[in-house]
Amino acid sequence: MLPPVIAGVDGSAESLAAADWAAREAARRDRPLRLTHVWNWHPRQEDGAPVTAAMGVPPTPLRQWGRHQARRVLRQAKERVRAVAPNVRPYDEQTEGPATAALLKAAEESELLVLGSRGLSGVTGFLVGSVAQGVVARATRPVVLVRADEEAADEHLPTPGGRPSVLTGYRDVVLGVDLGDPCDAVIEFAFEAARLRGARLHVVHAWQPPSPLGFGPGEIGLVSGPQRAEEWLGFLSAVLQIWRDKYPGVEVAETVVEGRAQSALLRAASGAGLLVVGRHLTDRPTGPRIGPVTHAAIHHVGCPVAVVPHE
Repeated sequence: MLPPVIAGVDGSAESLAAADWAAREAARRDRPLRLTHVWNWHPRQEDGAPVTAAMGVPPTPLRQWGRHQARRVLRQAKERVRAVAPNVRPYDEQTEGPATAALLKAAEESELLVLGSRGLSGVTGFLVGSVAQGVVARATRPVVLVRADEEAADEHLPTPGGRPSVLTGYRDVVLGVDLGDPCDAVIEFAFEAARLRGARLHVVHAWQPPSPLGFGPGEIGLVSGPQRAEEWLGFLSAVLQIWRDKYPGVEVAETVVEGRAQSALLRAASGAGLLVVGRHLTDRPTGPRIGPVTHAAIHHVGCPVAVVPHE
């Protein structure tokens, strides 16, 4: 059996939006769709912490209640999926938590994992729950975060009159590339996402001028800003050429901008259908972490965000 697209569902509006998006993506990829619900019988247990022997075995009524709730949540998600993607036949799974650990295990079995992300906060932008953030920071497979108000028409361009529609072409897929460490897995994911949609791929690289204190005699950093931009654009084109050859049907737009990568991606993703960013799979003494660019993307970009882990 092919690895499925998996959506984590808990009955919330954001998880139902994630299930909808996952159903459409499963149809695009011709993959099975699995709906996964994780329930935790011990609500005071810190997510990610093991259940100790002192906690004992959960009373039978609590287990029964958890299973009943899981069946209700999964039934609701399946009905929603069938309404928005009638050709997709989801199957479901319920498991006990902690949620982060259970979803990380599910991610290992998936083509990609889709999770919901809460709505807009006037102070910090979009709120990413601790479970979703913990999964993004540790997953070894791609994770897509979907906002609570995401709908099928949001992936598509508006009509000439400005009305939402699912009959128009797809909005851009935006890819953030670090030319200091371009990663094949991230680039391939973005090209494939654009191919599946028949969408344009907009590739963005942000560069910052080197500090004058670091210049040596005759170093390239002494050239003008426009010249440096041209050099970065040439480098970006060279990095993408192998992928253009592999995906000849994908239209590619390339942008290099001077400034912070976070700001450049937020601007580029405005009006996009999907943003793709990478995350290093590194073992740090302080544990897994999300880099500043990915952190900004998942908290402030309004479209679905795909975080692709890579070495």
